[in-house]
Amino acid sequence: MILDKDRFMEEGYLVLRNVIPPDRLASLRAAYETLVDRQRAIWAQSPSGNVWEISPQPRLALDLTPELIDDKTANTVECWLDDNTLGVSQELLAAPDAGVTQMMLMCNPVRDHGPANWHRDVHPIDTAPLEAYLLDLAENGPRYVQWNISLYDDDVLWVVPGSHLRINTEAEDRSILADPKAPVPGGVQTHLKGGDGVVYILPILHWGSNYSTQLRRTIHGGYSNYTAYSNLAFVHHLSPESRAAFERWAARTERMKDHTEAALRAVIRRDGPAYLEALDRIHPGRGEQGKRLSTVYLCKAAFFIYLAKHPGLEDIPAPLHHAAKGGHPGTLNWGPDFAGRFSVEEADTLWQRFEIVDRRLQADEPFFEPGFQSGPMRYFFNRMPDELTVDRFIAGWGA
Repeated sequence: MILDKDRFMEEGYLVLRNVIPPDRLASLRAAYETLVDRQRAIWAQSPSGNVWEISPQPRLALDLTPELIDDKTANTVECWLDDNTLGVSQELLAAPDAGVTQMMLMCNPVRDHGPANWHRDVHPIDTAPLEAYLLDLAENGPRYVQWNISLYDDDVLWVVPGSHLRINTEAEDRSILADPKAPVPGGVQTHLKGGDGVVYILPILHWGSNYSTQLRRTIHGGYSNYTAYSNLAFVHHLSPESRAAFERWAARTERMKDHTEAALRAVIRRDGPAYLEALDRIHPGRGEQGKRLSTVYLCKAAFFIYLAKHPGLEDIPAPLHHAAKGGHPGTLNWGPDFAGRFSVEEADTLWQRFEIVDRRLQADEPFFEPGFQSGPMRYFFNRMPDELTVDRFIAGWGA
């Protein structure tokens, strides 16, 4: 498949035709429909509500429900390792062994829900301000690419070309504030035929334009150097080559956890050179802006470790409790099990070192910026404080 990488970096997305070749489309549709039937049966028994009946966009998560996969449905995983998906992603990321991070299927609801809100997949309360992503992307290229691959014709997704490289324009803000569920200036609808795909760079500004009852089966997920599979049982139904790839990516992720621990322990010891060395191992070859973003990620990881050791803390926003339970590997939050590597005393020391970073990421009062998936908060949505540099962070540890 011929790729226009310059256009991808400039506009933040590419629409690619026949990502799933026509001669494989029918069999993949049938296999995914089998997964839908199996997942619907699971949801029907859920005491918290039937997702299929109430969600505006029911999603199957193959990586979270490996029991859905067997020999008859293994092609729903194998398609993620094709040249048209994995190969394209590795080329766009300039990462020869990037792996599959998530494998999902987005479905239509049972009743019309209409459009969602315009948003960016950036959550400053548990990740980083938008500018930190933009500076890292401009300096180092993307860390992650995301896909929608349609099994049937799909024109739900809209994107704003180039918005992955900047904050919102005034016109975009006015439009979103006036009606977050309407087209914004410069928005482009991605018209996908069955088998087509759109690959895009987060944090591009995008929109789910209409969650209607029209049949929708759209493969959704992404690729990076991190994976987070809690259970690899599904790989036994795959080809030997695919099984080996998932196992290799899982082993690399375990090493990344070790590198994350090494970075955090360097902070506890006030060992600046060891901290910088660990950053290089976590994200090899990234420059100063990449290290700044990783330091913000480590700040959040330090807080989640601290929170795990002090679960009764008051006045902690619910999203932070949720993030601490679930983890976010792409941002170095490896979840509650990872917190077990540290004692209470180590967690306290770690947070003492990072708390100044956290304070500088916040305003004095809650506020809101258009185009984000949250309400008002104190954490900066767009702004990355200039004074937050890696050198100043290390210097702030003292002797």
